[in-house]
Amino acid sequence: MQRLGSLLRRVDRAAIRPIAGLLADLGGLLPAMLVAAGIFVIVAGLFTYLQPASATTPPSPSPSSVVSVAPYTIPPMVSAGPSSSAAVEGSVATRVQIPALAIDLPIIASPSNEEFPLCNTAEYMVLGTPLGYPGLPQATYLYAHARTNMFLPLLTRSETNNGASMIGMWVEVYTDNDERHVYEITEVIRHVPDDSSSLNRAASAKTDQLWLQTSEGPYANSTKLQVVAEPVGVLPAARADAHPTSHGNVCPDAPVCKKAGDSGCRPR
Repeated sequence: MQRLGSLLRRVDRAAIRPIAGLLADLGGLLPAMLVAAGIFVIVAGLFTYLQPASATTPPSPSPSSVVSVAPYTIPPMVSAGPSSSAAVEGSVATRVQIPALAIDLPIIASPSNEEFPLCNTAEYMVLGTPLGYPGLPQATYLYAHARTNMFLPLLTRSETNNGASMIGMWVEVYTDNDERHVYEITEVIRHVPDDSSSLNRAASAKTDQLWLQTSEGPYANSTKLQVVAEPVGVLPAARADAHPTSHGNVCPDAPVCKKAGDSGCRPR
C-alpha cells in the first residue's frame, strides 16, 4: 500500500443518462429492471441516449493525436466467477469515456518505474494484481491528471454541490476483447487524504466496480477526488473503438528522469 500512496502523490492539478423516458412510457421497463431480470438490450449507442437529462452530452471526441509511447500491457487474468463454479477471464481496460463530460482517453497500465503519470491518457493502478480488469469481482481503478482533455471535468463538477450532477452519468470502459463495459456513477468522494488508506475500499472490493481518481490541488500531497461507479451491463464494441492508437505522451512539464529506464519523465 505504500507504493499506492506514492503513486497517488504524483498526480497534481497543474500536472492535474429521451430513451429512458421512452422506455418508461412504453411500459416502465427501466434499464435497471432489465438487468435485474437478466436481460440486457444490445442496441448500438443505447447508453449514449440514456444519459441523465440534466447532463449535457456533447459528441465524444476521439483521443487526442499525441506523440505515442509504447503501451504497458499485461496478460489476461483468470478468476473464479461469483458462484465459484466457473472461470471468468478478465480483459484489460483500454479506453474510458464519459460522454456527458466529453472525456475520452486511452488507458495504459502504470509501469513500476513511473516517475510521473503520462498526459492525454488514463492509467490503471498496479499493486501486485493490476486493478484494470473490468467484469471481474474487483475494482478497476483508473487515475489521470486533472488537466484539459483529461480528468479535469470530474474535478470541476465535484466543486459544485459536491458533484451531485455526476450521479447517474454513464461511464464506458472498453476492453481488449472488444467489449464496452457500462457503469453508472453512484458516489463522489471529495477531499480524500493523500495516503495509502484512501485505496482501502477499492482494493478490498469483491464485486465489479469502477473507481476514477484525480487530484484536487497542485501539489504532490494534495487531497484526491474519487468517483465510484457500479456496473450496468456489457455491450460489444468495434475493434477500432476498443483499441485506440494513442497511448499518451510525456507531459511537457514532467520532471527530468532521475535515472535511465524511468518513465513518464523527460529524458536528461
